[in-house]
Amino acid sequence: MSDDDSREQGVEFGEFEETMEGLDYPIEHDELLDEHGDDELELSGEPTTLAEVLDPVQDDAQTYESEEDLETMIMNMVGDDAVGREGYSDRGGSAESEAVDEERDDQESF
Repeated sequence: MSDDDSREQGVEFGEFEETMEGLDYPIEHDELLDEHGDDELELSGEPTTLAEVLDPVQDDAQTYESEEDLETMIMNMVGDDAVGREGYSDRGGSAESEAVDEERDDQESF
């Protein structure tokens, strides 16, 4: 498996990608953390554990029905932490600067 296969939206699943594929679903939140809480993921190049990512989940009855369900929860919990530099885009100007440019175009010069 290549690094690109285990990376999604700033989260590097690494070896945990294979672990997720091999889990016996459905799996309860507490069972998942007991067995795999120390497994590492990377967020923007920084290592973190699965337990750190899923710690805010307070629902004792949380059950992950599938690999997709677990991956979705992880992605929801990492939020902006995985994205990297906030507001950065390699596609040119930001939406704010584009709005300013449009405003300038609308103004007449004398």
